[in-house]
Amino acid sequence: MRAATGQETTFAKHKDPYILDQAHIQEPPTRFGQRLKFLGPGMITGAAVVGSGELLTATALGAQVGFMLFWLVLVSTFVKVWVQVELARWSISTGKAAITGYNQVPPKIAGRGWMAWLVLFMFLQFLIGQAGVIGGAALAFSMLFPIGGDPFSFMSISLWVAILVVIAIAIHLANRYEIVENISTVLVMLVTLFAVAMVFLIQFTEYSWSLGDLGDGLRFQVAAGAMGVALAMFGMTGVGAGEITAYTYWVVEKGYAAWSGPNDGTQAWVDRARGWIRVMKLDAWVSWIIYTISTMAFYMLGAAVLHPQPDLRPKGNEVMTVISSIFETAVGQWGGVLFLIGAGVALFKTILANVPSLGRQVANTLAVFGAFDWTNMVTRDKWMKIIMVVLPITWGTLAIFAANPLELVIIAGILNALFLIGVAISTIYLSRTQTDPRVKDGSFFTVMLLISALSIIAVGVLSFRDVWTQITNLFG
Repeated sequence: MRAATGQETTFAKHKDPYILDQAHIQEPPTRFGQRLKFLGPGMITGAAVVGSGELLTATALGAQVGFMLFWLVLVSTFVKVWVQVELARWSISTGKAAITGYNQVPPKIAGRGWMAWLVLFMFLQFLIGQAGVIGGAALAFSMLFPIGGDPFSFMSISLWVAILVVIAIAIHLANRYEIVENISTVLVMLVTLFAVAMVFLIQFTEYSWSLGDLGDGLRFQVAAGAMGVALAMFGMTGVGAGEITAYTYWVVEKGYAAWSGPNDGTQAWVDRARGWIRVMKLDAWVSWIIYTISTMAFYMLGAAVLHPQPDLRPKGNEVMTVISSIFETAVGQWGGVLFLIGAGVALFKTILANVPSLGRQVANTLAVFGAFDWTNMVTRDKWMKIIMVVLPITWGTLAIFAANPLELVIIAGILNALFLIGVAISTIYLSRTQTDPRVKDGSFFTVMLLISALSIIAVGVLSFRDVWTQITNLFG
């Protein structure tokens, strides 16, 4: 058995991380500084998180209600991490990815777990959400570099969508974990720095904010008429159902499960597994800090700049056009250009993270329904590559015919909250029935996990009621 070294921080690409083998065992790092070298899955998750939910939904919510719901930023990001950590703990303990586990959650429907059927249905939500994101990214780049003269023309936006689709496919054709991790880490840091810079830049304008504004926003209160956007914000900010699910694939492919080795019942396995789980928890919480800072910054932009101007409340594409024009007026043309560059990168970064993340979820779901053998690495890689070509093309096609990215993201956020119910229930079930109790944490974590799961379920129920009300009003 080997001790962890800086040269072995990513699982070897020629080995299958989904196969637990004694030959893959690696001792976990014992010091904090060493653990930092093995972080990575959280940055991929952060790349998916820091983008659509923050730039579109969080900014729109801040514009609608001001600083009143600033507290929701912290709650919506913090409360879901406990479920994320517990599901990842199950992955490290068993070597399985989330959807394989979802299929084992009773009751069975036509031979498949009910959650597997829900995942199949939720592909619609994935399509809606990512189409909105890639459409917003294309608009930002079209405003910077219009093709044909008019940045809002169908031709310019469509061509930019096509360009972004091609770039996303080209980057991920190799289907290698380390490429996804490296790109995600760089882009997450850049976008977070951009968001914070924008917040401090407005201090030199008439839209400056104060500590008193932040204090008012940390009082637990909900504005009338803001429930729909607030629910979308809970679903889309922080780790959503898709990110919690995807995190298990990155945890496995990083090597945490394979390095722990197969559970042979020995204390040595328990010590290794607990060591790698400790690394995973650090990874999850570091990424939480980063994407929470980013979310807070985008919310503050909406609350400080747009809320005082009721006639400028953004809808859809106006999120970017309005804020960029305000920066251009307040600090000069470079301010508007800087915002558009950051907005475009933030949104496109979400696509770059979700192509491989959702590609794995789609492939695993198809395997669950009998399309191929998930344990065959060659076949699995082939299916993933095909799906990672099909997904961005599908998102781009839908984006071209969808005129309002914000509305798409809000709809996806509400549906995502429904999916969160299933993820919370499945996580509790898998933890209780399959995770080795010797690698679990104490009573405090258990209490926080239950609070997290119940909060997620409650918001999901409210979201379902909201959707049902809209449907009945539409057809009633």
